[in-house]
Amino acid sequence: MTLYGLKTCGTCRRALAALPQATFVDVRKEGVPEEVLSRAEALFGDKLVNTRSTTWRELSEDARAKPKGDLLRAHPTLMKRPLIDAGDQMYLGWDTKTEAALV
Repeated sequence: MTLYGLKTCGTCRRALAALPQATFVDVRKEGVPEEVLSRAEALFGDKLVNTRSTTWRELSEDARAKPKGDLLRAHPTLMKRPLIDAGDQMYLGWDTKTEAALV
């Protein structure tokens, strides 16, 4: 199981604490592998982009209009966090439903 997020993100830290067996990937430093990002785009669509983030607010209207996948490749911190790849399943965010499915 791999957890993609930011080491400074409180939600990512809570998820990682509950999933000590997970491998953590800091998207700011390492990015998200193309095949993982493609799967996540297909599953979650526009929900994959965190429109409440500082990075999103700093983007111009022209940049925001670009395809979401292109934005995430250029700015991996725009991704809603955490993205959890559990092999045959993927989860976006950390809520009680996700926690119940994985813990």
